[in-house]
Order: sequence, then structure tokens, then C-alpha cells
Amino acid sequence: MRKEMFFKEWRIIVGFLVLTFSINFDVTQAKGVSVNLNNKLKAMIKPAVKSIKSSDGDVIDCVNIYNQPAFDHPALKNHTIQMRPSFIVEKDAIKDKNISSGIETLEQTWQKSGGCPDGTVPIRRVTKKDLLRFHNLERFGMKAPSFIPNTSYPDRTLIINNVNVSVGPQPNFSSAELVAVVIHYLGIKGTMSIWNPRVERWDEYTTAQLWLQSGSTTDLESVQAGWIVNKKLYGDTRTRFFTYWTRDGSQKTGCFDLICSGFVQTTTKVALGAAFASISSPGGAQCVFTAQITRDSNTGNWWLVLGDSLPVGYWPASLFTHVLGQGATMLQWGGEVYSTNVRKIPHTTTAMGSGEFLNTNRGYSCFIDHLRVLIEPKGEWQYPNPHYVGTYVDEKNCYGASLDVPGFMTEPTLFFGGPGRSNFCP
Repeated sequence: MRKEMFFKEWRIIVGFLVLTFSINFDVTQAKGVSVNLNNKLKAMIKPAVKSIKSSDGDVIDCVNIYNQPAFDHPALKNHTIQMRPSFIVEKDAIKDKNISSGIETLEQTWQKSGGCPDGTVPIRRVTKKDLLRFHNLERFGMKAPSFIPNTSYPDRTLIINNVNVSVGPQPNFSSAELVAVVIHYLGIKGTMSIWNPRVERWDEYTTAQLWLQSGSTTDLESVQAGWIVNKKLYGDTRTRFFTYWTRDGSQKTGCFDLICSGFVQTTTKVALGAAFASISSPGGAQCVFTAQITRDSNTGNWWLVLGDSLPVGYWPASLFTHVLGQGATMLQWGGEVYSTNVRKIPHTTTAMGSGEFLNTNRGYSCFIDHLRVLIEPKGEWQYPNPHYVGTYVDEKNCYGASLDVPGFMTEPTLFFGGPGRSNFCP
């Protein structure tokens, strides 16, 4: 009896000690997570000269241009801001509304609540809730890697001018796009329609964008811009203006918008990651904007410009170590869906473009027109040489891309998109 009592009491004591240790460990771990979150948030939120509360719930901080996140990057320690690209010579481009293609500025919801003063840049404020949606804080604001070692991938190739061209590995991505290759390009341009496609899961997203890239796998260098619906990153399903960069296929570098150091913003007019004020409607008004990404031949910086004459900012040449420092070897216009359920059954219902099956009607499909490339530093924008372009689609039953000539004496327009899972895409 005494022996049984002894073991019973001992089990109670051991259980109590284990429970106490477990609670203390959980509390300590929770405190560690909280400290990491607070430190990350403190490093990301810069002192604001003025803050604007947008009606959509965002807070836009007007941050001194010299205090923006870009200058946390080691490569930009002694960087001097280039306020305007050398290829724009207009004296007052911001007041010039008569551009040749598309809309010069973006209509974003936050702009209705105020503006940022000169000498500042508008930055969408990151919150603790944003950080908590990421299990790994080190990868907050990054795309999934374009290459995972010791993993096999489908052969992502297309034929251009009788040559088999690889568009590179992209696990968990499904693309529908126009691809231009062969030449070292110095710029890409296009006017794209804005939609709000469905996103099924919180960790999936869909985009319409322009890409420039060089290299492959772990040395892939790329800069991108367009619109995105990304629940995990932004916490909602609004369509937002975004940028992205990486110099190693998103292994360890790069991010969306101004979440990490790198992109240098110069305009007070547009906030990266902020929502559009209006989107296209099926069979109704089509909301569009024109963007270009162009290499400045004087500095080597890659500039993002709206329309023909509103510079948003640039990716400094010092960010890149591969041939993107000289020019891009591949350009892409089109859409992209990220999901761990692409190429699987059941397929994701996350849509691309307008979310409609591909057709060539501007009122129903997402499109990019005024497709342009720049080849010479001081050359003219031109439609890409047909011998060097082709459409590429990962999953033809789920998403599509088509170059269409809408009428006599008109240039081809790229239509792309699709619903994801359907009767044709189980």
C-alpha cells in the first residue's frame, strides 16, 4: 500500500514538473516570438512626417525620402538618390496629362484622403497582423523560391522561331504570358486592364504584370510590376499595385513593394502595395494603366515609370550581380497564379486576369496592349520583333494566353486569364 502511494505521489510530482516546464517553455517561446515580431515591425516602420488613414483600412505613412527602407541595404549605404531618369526630359512631367498611351498616374483609394508633401514618399504601413500571417518572418514579403534543390520540375519551354526556349522552373506557379527572348532588352512597356479575380485560399495569389529577367534557377535576377490580389501579404482581396525584385530566384533576396530594402521610391503620388480605386467591370468600363520598366543608360538603374513621364522609382544597378546589370535576356507580359494546388487534382479555383475563360473581347478578358520593347539606350520604343516572341501557358485547360489582332491596321493585343478549376480543369 505504501509503495503504491509512493509511486502515485511521484507520478503527480513528475506530472506537475513536466506541466510547469511545458508552460514555462511555451511562455518563453511566445515571448521570443513577440520580441521578434516587435523588432521586425520596429525595423520596418519608418518615422512619418504625416500619416494618412485610407477609407479601405490602410495607413499610408509619408516618410522622408532619405529614410525609406531602400537605404537599409548594404549595397546602398552611400547611395545618392537619382530623382529623375535621364531618359525623361520634360520640365514638368507630372502636369503633362497628354501622354501617348494609357494613364499617367494610378487612382488609388488612399489618395482620396490626402497626399504626401514634397520630400517624402508614401509607404503602406505594415502591421503586426500582416507579420503573423507568415510562419517564417525571414520570408515575409518574398515570393516562393523559383528553384528547390533536389526537386524535379515539368519542362517549361516554348518554341520561338524554331528554337526551344526555356522559361525556367517555377514550382507552384502557373503562368499565361507573352515571352520575348534572344536580344538584351533595356525596357518593357504595356497598358494593362485592372480586374479583381477570385483567390481561393489565404496563401494563394494572382497577378497581371510585366517581367524583366536574366539568369536562371539560383542566379535568376528579375524585376516586376503590375497588379496583384494577395490575401496573405495584404490581408484582403483588393486589387493592388505592386513591384517585386530578386537577384537569386527568391532564395534569399528580394521582396514585394518596399517591404525590404532595395527599391528606391521617388514619387509622392503613388504608394506601392496600395489598392486601386476602381477596377474593370464585365461588359462595362475598362480601367487601365500604362507602366514601363526601363534601364537608365547613364546610371544602370532600372526605372519604373507610369505612362511616359511619371517616374515612380528605381531598382539600383548595385542590387544585381548578373547580366541584368547590362540588360534583360527575357521579357514577359501576362498573368501568374501561385498555389500549391496548380498542376494537381483538385486544382485551385484561384483565377487569373478577369477570371473568365480566355476570349478576345476587351470587355470580358484581361488584356495588355501597346506592347513595347526598348533595345538601344537612346532608341525608340517598338513592338517586339515577331521572330523573337511567343505565347506560353502552363495549364491550357485552366488559364490561357492569346495574341489577337483586333482590327485592320492595329497591333496585336495580348489577352490572358482563366478561372482555374472548372469542368475543363478538374
